[in-house]
Amino acid sequence: MSVTPAAADADTRRPWWSSPYLMLVMPPLFWAGNAIAGRLVAGEISPLALSSVRWALAILLLLPLTAAGVRRQWPVIRRRWKALAALGILSAGLYNLLLYMALQTTTAINVTLVNSAMPMTIVLVSWIWLRDRPSGGAMAGIALSMVGVAVVVSRGELAVLLGLELHQGDALMLLAVLVWALYSVMLRAHPPGLTPGVFLTVQMSAGLLFLLPFYGVEIALGGGAVPLTWEMALVLAYVATGPAIGAFYFWNRGVAEAGANTAGLYINLLPVFTAVLAVVFLDEVFRWYHAAGLALIFSGIALATLRRPRAR
Repeated sequence: MSVTPAAADADTRRPWWSSPYLMLVMPPLFWAGNAIAGRLVAGEISPLALSSVRWALAILLLLPLTAAGVRRQWPVIRRRWKALAALGILSAGLYNLLLYMALQTTTAINVTLVNSAMPMTIVLVSWIWLRDRPSGGAMAGIALSMVGVAVVVSRGELAVLLGLELHQGDALMLLAVLVWALYSVMLRAHPPGLTPGVFLTVQMSAGLLFLLPFYGVEIALGGGAVPLTWEMALVLAYVATGPAIGAFYFWNRGVAEAGANTAGLYINLLPVFTAVLAVVFLDEVFRWYHAAGLALIFSGIALATLRRPRAR
């Protein structure tokens, strides 16, 4: 029986809320909240303690929902444990630890500026590793999005960009950018072969197992304490749910469907979302350059993801 083009198109239609492009908007929104939360407790808890406790709580929340799936898919996990461990160590282990360490010694504006190198870094890693050569539209979209980021972090003034000073944390953030680019491209090159919830559980577990020995050493040396305050409890509850479970779930799905290069563009939404959340939680003011940066970033994303009509 033959299938008409109209029927085939109808079969491939999907609900708007399951679009990979909508999914990719969610991670930078959650990560913006993560940056706000990290700044709130930067002087009260060490990066190792925050990372370790965060993933431990996230696993405790997720495991009751995914334990049965982990048992069913254990043969796949055992067969592919090396690739799965590498993905977990790069993402849950190293990236977030480096981000929290960077926030200890540099400003949020510097972290945002360094993070804007993420899309280009993902494109370069993808080009070298997968021979995935970007199109001219993709490169133009990346450039336009980076201009939008520069508008936001400079508050629309060139003098602010020229006056930025580099700190030790900037180097740590550059390393974090490279780590996340490697993770994103590896996710595309070596799909986990697991359902999203099971992969997320394995990914977090691998990252936590990587962090725990270092955290144990920190505790043995007299550090690593977690203050028992309501503010800390709220911060830990948030970073263990939104940035941990939600952001990683949507990022993994988005990369699998849209590709690492396209996904990288959405990270440029991070400074805009951070500014919006700062208005809500830190009583900052949303200004014209935030709106201008948002428009440029979305224009860059649209330019990079534009597709020509397919020939029938």
